[in-house]
Amino acid sequence: MKTLSRVFGVIVLCMVLLLVTLRFTGLNPYGDTPGRSYPGLWLSGNLVTTPVADWSFTDNIRTVKIQTNTWYLLPHSVTIWCIAYNGQLYVATYDAPVRSWPRNVARDPHVRLKLGNDLYDRTLSVVTDSTEREGVLQARAKKYAQKTSPDDPNFTVYHVLPS
Repeated sequence: MKTLSRVFGVIVLCMVLLLVTLRFTGLNPYGDTPGRSYPGLWLSGNLVTTPVADWSFTDNIRTVKIQTNTWYLLPHSVTIWCIAYNGQLYVATYDAPVRSWPRNVARDPHVRLKLGNDLYDRTLSVVTDSTEREGVLQARAKKYAQKTSPDDPNFTVYHVLPS
């Protein structure tokens, strides 16, 4: 029994050391295609604290990484699409109820976005205005050359707001 306790203690200590190391080095998602990449934990990069007035520069960025807060206190980060519409930044997902990151956002809307090597702490808000939602989904279809109907109720669109 004493040996089992020591083995368990060593395993717990190793897990704690691993998590502390990952906290400082980050563990970004692997891959640049949403749905075909592996999730990560903490995002690493340079934190940008200056306000962004126009997000249209993201028209040249295919994907971003998003870090959400889980209920079990470890972050969850994945690769997602991003859409600039009227100078504002949006993210969207299909079938939000079955995906982890939208469920995390529903519980805690504070997120961290990684564009290139820059990190942005932001808040997400679900877009409920049908005109705005339709415009964002049309911009998404144009950017990614997809034929998705803006009327598809399975899409959830989030407006990226300052923290």
